[in-house]
Amino acid sequence: MLKTATGLLALLLATAAHAAPVPEDFPHFAVPGHEKEMDSLRSLFWLHYEPAGPLIPLWDEWMPMSTLWPTTAPGGQLDAMRARWAQALSDRKMDGEGYVLTQQHDGPAHAEGWPFPRWMEAGGVGWHFRGTGVQGYDAPPATPDGWTVSGGKGGDINDHGWAVDLTEAGATLQTPPFNMNAKNGPWLRLNWWATGLDHARCYVEWATEEQPEFAPERRAYFTAATPEGQTQVTPPMGPKSAGEIVITTIETRTMIPVYRIPGWKGTITGLRIHLDNPAAASLVIKSFHTACDTRHDINNLNFIRGCSEYFLWTRDVTFLRQQIGRVRSAMRFVMNEFNTRQRKCIYVTWPGHDGHSGIRIDADGKKTVVPGVGIGSNYWDILPFSGEDALATVYYYDTLLDLANLEEQITRHPQWCVATGAEAFDPADLRSHAQEVKNFGTKRFWNSATGRFGTVDLDGGMHDYGFTFLNNEAVYYGFATPEQARSIRDWESGRRTVDGDTSTGADIYRWRFGPRSTTKRNLDYYIWVWSSPESIPWGAQVQDGGAVLGFSYHDLMARLMTDGPDDAWQRLRELLVWFDETQAAGGYRAYYKDSEHGTMQGGNVAGGLGLDKEFFESIMVPQVMLYGFLGFCPTADGFAINPRLPKDWPELNITRIHLQAAVLDITVRGKNVTVTGTGAADEPIVASLPEGWQLTCTPAGLVTAK
Repeated sequence: MLKTATGLLALLLATAAHAAPVPEDFPHFAVPGHEKEMDSLRSLFWLHYEPAGPLIPLWDEWMPMSTLWPTTAPGGQLDAMRARWAQALSDRKMDGEGYVLTQQHDGPAHAEGWPFPRWMEAGGVGWHFRGTGVQGYDAPPATPDGWTVSGGKGGDINDHGWAVDLTEAGATLQTPPFNMNAKNGPWLRLNWWATGLDHARCYVEWATEEQPEFAPERRAYFTAATPEGQTQVTPPMGPKSAGEIVITTIETRTMIPVYRIPGWKGTITGLRIHLDNPAAASLVIKSFHTACDTRHDINNLNFIRGCSEYFLWTRDVTFLRQQIGRVRSAMRFVMNEFNTRQRKCIYVTWPGHDGHSGIRIDADGKKTVVPGVGIGSNYWDILPFSGEDALATVYYYDTLLDLANLEEQITRHPQWCVATGAEAFDPADLRSHAQEVKNFGTKRFWNSATGRFGTVDLDGGMHDYGFTFLNNEAVYYGFATPEQARSIRDWESGRRTVDGDTSTGADIYRWRFGPRSTTKRNLDYYIWVWSSPESIPWGAQVQDGGAVLGFSYHDLMARLMTDGPDDAWQRLRELLVWFDETQAAGGYRAYYKDSEHGTMQGGNVAGGLGLDKEFFESIMVPQVMLYGFLGFCPTADGFAINPRLPKDWPELNITRIHLQAAVLDITVRGKNVTVTGTGAADEPIVASLPEGWQLTCTPAGLVTAK
């Protein structure tokens, strides 16, 4: 995996190698007779909770559910995590079309997408007068040599970029000549600062080998301002440019979708930027380059689910009122951009996202690398999940149901005064559409030959390498049919063997803490920049036989849902034995110094196992206690609970659950639920119990049974 955390983010969020003492006010898991296992699980939870919090939209489905409920409040900071999440979700950038920006870190790629692949690897063109400052995500430094400035004067390269004075109205900047296939640069990106260009009608023109003159039909307009939704960075600016011009505006990362213009074709030979300045103006250009389309098709889905999760845990009606318009816009973008109403799946046609591999191997074994093809769309960033995207479709199905629930609760609670009107969705329609998506997807993405899900390219080709993450999440989110869930569990548990798989039986759990990410060696289904997978041994790459700790949560939950709580508990115990061994060795990093155990990835170092550093989702594993065995689910009015305890658990107690305005300790024993809590809610907390179960609450009235 090439996913990275960098800079301040990495410093603040990288997990420790070894579990620190757990604060007393951190939630406890208690099962009589299994104190040792529960202590280990709590230590694992704290190890990954201590540095956790909001990240980028990629994690918005996994981190809120894991971080919003634990109550750790020394000094009265009970709502600190909630405040962080409310701010982070409110600050998610959304462009004018409704796409939620990725916001990972800078790189010579799409400013609103993933930071790689870089334009250099795609055969694009670019000029970087100043670098990104991100190790491994930069381009060769450029000079203004060969550029032509009309109506102005180019100055020096200062601390931020190339300074340009525009002295006459309608100034232009023209690049040096070059030759580039238009398909290699579907977007143009301009990182810059400007003064004097308010309301200017800027545009870029291009010449081609076939049409060497600039012309209006080969033109794309953009704005010099910084409208809502554009990525913005505030640097320290000063009199660094020619003529001692003081730049006081913020850096703008302007993305220009030239691939949408019919004239963007053939061999591009030059670019000319028209500034449309009415009078004297000044610029500092940090960089100007082509870009691959590295947007993620799951951002909007994760944002919607993150907002839903936050609201259900907090009942923050003010947040819901403020964000519901953006939530609805995010869903409409998905429906429109990916044609989901007609296609019944996430159907991605972005450049480079057709679901095909960027590596082609013919019958004679000859390899061809196809630049620009195989770009990823999600966490698994070197795998070409796009085209008819199976994983995104599973997420879409879940998101439709989440939004249907939100819309239904808004209707049921008019006192919240949340906007409805023409922009609101009909909950019944969303649920009906979700069923259509499930009906289609469980046939389209199901590989009957292997008895599991794969993903499909735009030509209808199935790609199946034993993606355990895809299959476990399909079970977890209720997307798989019961028969499919059984087939998946029988394969992953080793009860049946898939012909052609590299890993079968017990070897699927070679890494002990969870299943391999894939069970079939993949030498030909990648983004084009990952063109030599054969150079890395099986299991030494996270996305090719390796494993990620966090997704053991979905494995545990799929087991519980399909094979029952005893099977899930047995798997969890095996995981905890592994965890105890790593801690006894001094932590993950110390344990994996012995390469016989496997190789770790993290912090820009490749490996087969994702446990710490940028693998923040490791925090999900302990959530099986709350959402799985306890069967806890926050609701708009309180919570639903449907416990499923293993046979050798006489009871389960989980403490310090922060729900809405209360802090709850919950114990289940037999068919009895006992709640003790603190806090004063403005409305009663309503608990929905299985039929025949009883609720006891102290103090009386804090929680009432439905």
